[in-house]
Formats: sequence, C-alpha cells, structure tokens
Amino acid sequence: MANTKSNTGTVEVDGTRYDWHLQREPQHTDAEGWKGMTISLLQDDAKREALLEFPAPKRLLKGLPRGRLQIDDATITRGVRAALSAGWEPMSRGKPMVFTVDSEGN
Repeated sequence: MANTKSNTGTVEVDGTRYDWHLQREPQHTDAEGWKGMTISLLQDDAKREALLEFPAPKRLLKGLPRGRLQIDDATITRGVRAALSAGWEPMSRGKPMVFTVDSEGN
C-alpha cells in the first residue's frame, strides 16, 4: 500500500511500526538555495525522533515549477533502515537525529 497522496503514514519495518509525516516541503532560501524535503520518523512508543533530509528535486534546481511530492512506503522503509544503520536509537532520549539520504531514501 503506497502513501503517494498523503503527507503522513505508518510503515512496518522488521516487525516494528514507525509513524512518519512530512515536516518540510522543498523550499528556497537566499543563503542556501534549494533545500529538499524533510520527513519526521518516530517509532511507536519511542522517545527519539529521526529526521530524514532529502536532496532538492532536480526539476527545482533547473527552474521548473514545483510538482506533487511522491512519498511512498518503500522510500520511507528504506529511510528507516538507513537511519537505524547510521546509529538512530529510537528508544533513547535526546534531540531528534538528522540524517541526509538520497532521493530513494538510502
């Protein structure tokens, strides 16, 4: 089941449920240029959030108009696995951990 039209959802990765939501859409800043979207992840009953930062879509870098963001369960699942392998410990306390991923969520 793909969540291509929603900005929130839940995925199950290795038997654990993770809630996600779109925290920031791609945006342009004067200082940094285009910044990609950010997805917030939180494991059920956990305390520490992970933020996945995606690169800005190439169409925006080329000056083309914005289009609908395509977020699907497979991309979120890859992002969860990438964050976990990079050291995210959802049950620990502290500030959200930020992870930069590629356009596929790896």
